[in-house]
Amino acid sequence: MSKYEYIDSLKAEPANLNSVVKMCHWLTVSTSGFYHGVSRPQSATAARRAALIDRVRYFFEESDGAYGYRRIHADLAAEQTECSPELVRQFMRQQHLVACQPRPFRITTAADAEAAARMPDLVKRDFTADRPGVKFVGDITYIHSWQGFIYLATVIDCYSKKVIGWSIADHMRTELVADALWNAAATTRIEPDAIWHSDRGSGYTSAEFRALVTSLGMRSSMGRTGVCLLTG
Repeated sequence: MSKYEYIDSLKAEPANLNSVVKMCHWLTVSTSGFYHGVSRPQSATAARRAALIDRVRYFFEESDGAYGYRRIHADLAAEQTECSPELVRQFMRQQHLVACQPRPFRITTAADAEAAARMPDLVKRDFTADRPGVKFVGDITYIHSWQGFIYLATVIDCYSKKVIGWSIADHMRTELVADALWNAAATTRIEPDAIWHSDRGSGYTSAEFRALVTSLGMRSSMGRTGVCLLTG
């Protein structure tokens, strides 16, 4: 980058309080030469700089604002665009492209403790069944993606150990587990008085979900949080 282009890039920095005259003096170039240089038709270096900024912005927007300068530099390198990580960071700072930092995972839901306390455990760690449609278990897991956490709710028939219903969402509200159970009800036969077993998570203890279980002719059963399903 020429001295004039360097001065021009610093001039665009909001945090830079130095005048063009001072910067020209420090870099031993004339002020008139600077203004003449930046007013000329775009140089090859300036054109490459503009193109590189466009690529940086492209990868930043493709990541929904999640990528920092290191990740964007890796993408540029993958497409064989040569530049340094520091230059990418400078461009991002100049363009005000600030990567969003994903929040650490934490559970933010609160279970209905009173409803959970009244719920019996009809399974007693026996996750077997003598025929399909008489005993079901459900659980929620989370999946880490580049855009944050997504949540998967599943319904398993204890007879076949198959997932017969599921739902994915970016939240852990009641509709996540309700959609999974509705999905299961649409794809398999649920016998009268079948057992629905889960842990004591807030979605499962909500009045809306318990009403859904009842409407499907099932009996609610709950174990301790995090141990509703025994696999293997």
